[in-house]
Amino acid sequence: LHGSPLTDAGLALLNPALSIHPSLVALDLGDCMLGDEGINLICGLLPPDGAKSGLKELTLSANPGVTSKGWGRLAIAVAHSSQLRVLNLDYNPLGDQVAGMLAVAVASSRTLEVLDLEGTGLTNQSAQTLLDMVENYPTALRTLILAENNISPELQQQISDLLSEGEEEEETEAREVTAREKNPWICQNNSSSQMVLMTSGLGDSLLAETEM
Repeated sequence: LHGSPLTDAGLALLNPALSIHPSLVALDLGDCMLGDEGINLICGLLPPDGAKSGLKELTLSANPGVTSKGWGRLAIAVAHSSQLRVLNLDYNPLGDQVAGMLAVAVASSRTLEVLDLEGTGLTNQSAQTLLDMVENYPTALRTLILAENNISPELQQQISDLLSEGEEEEETEAREVTAREKNPWICQNNSSSQMVLMTSGLGDSLLAETEM
């Protein structure tokens, strides 16, 4: 529906059908002239804690009629949504205050992997908050787009590097899990002790653990 002059009233007419759709996973409402009431309706499509299947990808680009109150409501819904993986908010006048709310939402979300904040009026203040979040809290986030904001290239690079490190660590862990599943008899050595793990051969049942 990107670019449709939908407005909050139009979304209210569509909302009952969207809410009961059995397999809707992506919704693009960019540049649809939405306001806070529209955001409230969209939050209903982000059910908390897996109460029902919900959106995995949501685009709300270029809806300048939404206020900080509406974005705050969305941030709360994102924080408790067990499904959403991609959130595009580019070209909305969010500012540093809303970015702070979104940082909390990202830190709380177990699934959000991509957040697009391009051209949203952010400054180094927002970037520092986001950097602290990525550096100090476990997050599923892998891509954060901050182009066309008043943010120093150095801060953008620091955030990008940290996100890349997190992705590399996950890939390494995944390879180690695969190796353990293929070879259930594993010896792990370190400088102080040797731990022998004996498994059943299924890779996930620990039968014995002995410090040597």
